[in-house]
Amino acid sequence: MSALFSLKGQRALVTGASRGLGKAIAQALAEAGASVICCSSQVEGASATASQIEAQGGQAYALAADLSDLDQVRLLAEQALALGQIHILVNCGGTIFRAPAVDYPMQEWQTVMRVNLDSAFLLSQLLGAQMLKRGQGKIINIASMLSYSGGITVPAYTASKHAITGLTKALANEWATSGLNINAIAPGYFRTDNTFALQQDEVRNQAILARIPAGRWGEPEDLAGAAVFLASSASNYVNGHVLAVDGGWLAR
Repeated sequence: MSALFSLKGQRALVTGASRGLGKAIAQALAEAGASVICCSSQVEGASATASQIEAQGGQAYALAADLSDLDQVRLLAEQALALGQIHILVNCGGTIFRAPAVDYPMQEWQTVMRVNLDSAFLLSQLLGAQMLKRGQGKIINIASMLSYSGGITVPAYTASKHAITGLTKALANEWATSGLNINAIAPGYFRTDNTFALQQDEVRNQAILARIPAGRWGEPEDLAGAAVFLASSASNYVNGHVLAVDGGWLAR
């Protein structure tokens, strides 16, 4: 059974790997045996993640790309492919901007959409082309609880995460017959930089906790199993699926 979840001989690219969910996913894939390319928006930003993976006996590389700049995204794909075939792509890099919809700056809207959606599509397209030729590949997009609801003062983030679930299904419809698996993980309320404002808001924090059956916020490490499952052969008949890892939030 353990062979189903083994990633030995696989190479993964994980965006947003400098901290939070992306870092935890990169470490989990490495622990399962994958060689991991850790990407951050800042030069050397993912070096610490790569160093930790190597210190634990794994193989890792650190690359940088501003996901709001599609030219840099293209270069990232080229740099990743220069290291060899990419078997697993995890589109985890993301950003958020909070403001009432009536005052929401269009520049911030466009930045959020480029980082959260456009970069995910472009990387999937560029790396997916190689996967299609090989007849095998795993793409994991990071969705959100705001893929299901509207949120408050985060219209661009919500729109991008709804779109990520649609993109996941659209790519699965086109590429599943060629041996690719395209799925998404929808994290619940996790302790990350993106949710810091909510954690610090006593009223919102308590309201969120009251709705989570597990009775706690998620920790980045709680995504490890889901990520390895969707990256491994254990999920070979799972396609176009959005896997909620939410402590029961959606069930409440």
